[in-house]
Amino acid sequence: MSKSERLADSTASRLMEIIEEGERFSVGDKLPNEIDLANELGVSRSTLREAIKVLTTNGILEIRRGKGTFVTSNTIIESGNLSDIASGLDDLFEMRLMFEPDCAYLAAQRATDEEIEIICYYGEEIEKKILSGEDRTFEEQKFHESIANATHNSFVKQFMPIIFNAIRKGVVVMTKDKDISQDNLSDDRLIMEFIKKRNADGARTAMRLHIIHALDSLKKSPK
Repeated sequence: MSKSERLADSTASRLMEIIEEGERFSVGDKLPNEIDLANELGVSRSTLREAIKVLTTNGILEIRRGKGTFVTSNTIIESGNLSDIASGLDDLFEMRLMFEPDCAYLAAQRATDEEIEIICYYGEEIEKKILSGEDRTFEEQKFHESIANATHNSFVKQFMPIIFNAIRKGVVVMTKDKDISQDNLSDDRLIMEFIKKRNADGARTAMRLHIIHALDSLKKSPK
């Protein structure tokens, strides 16, 4: 991963923390102008733009042409009702089960060395967040997005908003279960190892197990 990409992602994380704290921005609020916000965060305007793109993709911000950038969500999941969050998750994760194992298979075959570095970087960041008890939604999304990108299939990106939606909701439900977090650690390590070894069948199986573990957790979660 290039230095500029890492800086953009860390800037997105810092901006997300500010939004989640809720002391400065509420849903519907407009962000400060680009120059002021970039100066406040100590980054260039181009880095800030990339960070905003990340949060826009994740449904946190919305760019309104000619008006500015607005907060559309101040948390990853706004509802505190787990039954509402979990509604439809079985179907979302079933769709992931049909889609993502083959993405991992193709990524193991087609990923460049740099793309494998990016996949492993986010896998390691997930591990840090799990061990520290912090929210890992952003890192989970980037991990799965980097695997999808490594397929080099031009249509895969069209499915990513669905994957992001499943991850956003799934993290809320699954962080209630410490066992699934441990499974998450083991599964991600396996996925990374198989992709690094370019073992496509192993990567597909590891991804399949990862999603099956998540589905099992969802079924056990109180509604």
